Amino acid sequence: MTDVRRRFASLVATDGDIDLARAALLIAEEEYPQLTAEPYLHRLDLFAEMVKDRLANETAAPVLLGEISKVLFQEEAFKGNAEAYYDPRNSFLNDVLDRHLGIPITLGIIYMEVGWRLNVPLGGVNFPGHFLVRYEGEALRLLVDPFQAGQVRFEDEAQELLDRVYGGTVKLQDTYLRAASKRDILTRLLSNLKTIYLNTRDDERALAAVERILLIRPDSPEEVRDHGMILARRGLVDEAIAEFEHYLDVLPGAPDATRVRMLIEELAKESSP
Repeated sequence: MTDVRRRFASLVATDGDIDLARAALLIAEEEYPQLTAEPYLHRLDLFAEMVKDRLANETAAPVLLGEISKVLFQEEAFKGNAEAYYDPRNSFLNDVLDRHLGIPITLGIIYMEVGWRLNVPLGGVNFPGHFLVRYEGEALRLLVDPFQAGQVRFEDEAQELLDRVYGGTVKLQDTYLRAASKRDILTRLLSNLKTIYLNTRDDERALAAVERILLIRPDSPEEVRDHGMILARRGLVDEAIAEFEHYLDVLPGAPDATRVRMLIEELAKESSP
């Protein structure tokens, strides 16, 4: 295990609160070995100071959210990279902070980190197809869309977002608005990278993404299976078989169990002398 991977493993293994921005930067550091986190964390501090200077003693949610959005999306000109949504740079926090382009989850991380520095009660929402930020006040809950320049909605307006993503074919469910833990957010960030790299047949980077997901969610059977798939594609037959067998031990009745058993048989024949 490399040093950066060990540091990531140590960070996500903590029982306490995970430093989300630092963890996201550790994900990026595997792609950029010379990356230093502190200048990027300091940049988040500066954004928070810019917002603080405008707030005075204001505590009303619309004002708080409005000033964060003004600094990030107007003055700093962060925006969603709709033109190249699947560019992996959109998932690396250093690139997003440098280029001011990102996808909902990385822009959401920046938004939350700025808000947290000001004690604004923000959390992530693993909304289908479109990560959101939630303002979690005592008397008011609002959804913030960082991909749309911080557009604010009430939760009962979330169906509009679903319609935009899925063209009206998906009905809003309570589970879609469930809070995302920091582990959930990092898992989603890495899952985005895994999908991008699998689609471009970059097995080495896809494997690295899965391995880090398994550091966060070691008991995820789907990730164990996908780990086996990538290992098999890379010719690591014995390791792939072990992962497939582990997957079947955990989920013997999985929908793809028959297919996985056939893969094990085929791989076993390949490895036979």
